[in-house]
Amino acid sequence: MDIRIGIGYDVHQLAPGHELKLGGIVIPHTQGTVGHSDADALIHSIIDAMFGAAGLEDIGTHFPDSDPQYKGIDSKSLLRLAHQKISDAGYEIVNLDSTIMLQEPRVKAHISVMHKTLSSTLEISEKQISIKATTTEKMGFIGEEKGVAAQAVILLKKL
Repeated sequence: MDIRIGIGYDVHQLAPGHELKLGGIVIPHTQGTVGHSDADALIHSIIDAMFGAAGLEDIGTHFPDSDPQYKGIDSKSLLRLAHQKISDAGYEIVNLDSTIMLQEPRVKAHISVMHKTLSSTLEISEKQISIKATTTEKMGFIGEEKGVAAQAVILLKKL
């Protein structure tokens, strides 16, 4: 069986006046993610993991932040396009494991909705998706509530 592993990582600044988007949903908070698209760090890390595993370079190659068509785009749309690209390359998702690194707000109560959203967007079972959250114990830019980071690992198999 041809299987491939990919790792993705993304980080976005937090600032007042923006929505906090993670895992395809909006989480109520006083600060939100800043970026060219909707700045969903979790979805962006998943896309990079998918592209890496399939040998398709990275998110910036396929969806550059210099391209105005991606300004403010919903990252779920980018995830659908990325999923189509790995499918076209002959791969399907076996499983996805991810971690959100964020000091505040606590996101545990939102993870089940993220599971449903990602499952629907990727057309895979929720059982194939793991989402965890952690803080950085008030250390660094995450601990100082200046940003959010996410990491994803994905296993693909050749069809």
